[in-house]
Amino acid sequence: MIFQVPKKPVLYLVKVELAKHDPLRHIAQQLLGFSLSFQSTPQKMKAILRQALQKSAEILASCESYATTNGFNNIDYLLEQMIYPENAFNALVIIDELDEELESILHSSLRFPVETLVIERYRTSDGQWAYHFQPFLYELTAQSSALTTQIENTPTIDPSEIDTIVVPAREEGFQEVFLGENRWYAVRIHPSMIPKIHCLAVYQVAPVSAITHVAEVGAIEPWKDTQKYCVAFKEPAHKIGPIPLVLRGRVTAPHCERPVSSVVTKATRNPERRCFSSWSCFRLRVLAPPGRE
Repeated sequence: MIFQVPKKPVLYLVKVELAKHDPLRHIAQQLLGFSLSFQSTPQKMKAILRQALQKSAEILASCESYATTNGFNNIDYLLEQMIYPENAFNALVIIDELDEELESILHSSLRFPVETLVIERYRTSDGQWAYHFQPFLYELTAQSSALTTQIENTPTIDPSEIDTIVVPAREEGFQEVFLGENRWYAVRIHPSMIPKIHCLAVYQVAPVSAITHVAEVGAIEPWKDTQKYCVAFKEPAHKIGPIPLVLRGRVTAPHCERPVSSVVTKATRNPERRCFSSWSCFRLRVLAPPGRE
């Protein structure tokens, strides 16, 4: 599966699984084997994808159009940009139930990004089946954005532009952890987004109601036996802004982590820059699953 974004398309290996399968010997080992094959024989992977595209004129035409529109010379060059770079392997596991053991293995033990999509099945009294799931990386699509009226299931912001997370903090946590320990923990981040995150900004809740500090990320490590992470800073946070929340604006106060584009990082490099009068400058998008308030 190719997740189409303008600047950097991403290739995902999709594995459909059942929760009853052994999480280590069946699911994790197969993913690891796929990863090793992907890395050791990229030319074989390219040939397989090229052959698959040739079987569908419609899909081939769609990929050729995408390549032309986004500055890739041809299909071969497009495939090479997704397969040959270091750390190019990404996986998506579609499963009927995600227990804690499997979640921990997929997000803490494997050395490559693994996204998960849980499909829940329900049956009505008259025997019909209904399925409930959140679309893959739903937060990147136009439907989830309060800042656009588009309805297509396409990204409204290029993931390659994202390098900063905005986290909400109350006074006690801000002083003791963000400033006192130079870190922030229990942060929900999509695994495939982790390599892109370079900065973490803090939004102090009311009565401050503003982004006030930014820190450069030193490390992102799994937080205990959860799907969350601990973000350690490379150095103490820089004070910026403040960048206040616009009252009655289109962007609401965050109650969970919100990755944004590089404008916050630029503010970190130039703390005296105060040209950001509102969050509308940030092209804000919620890319992490809901976390704690």
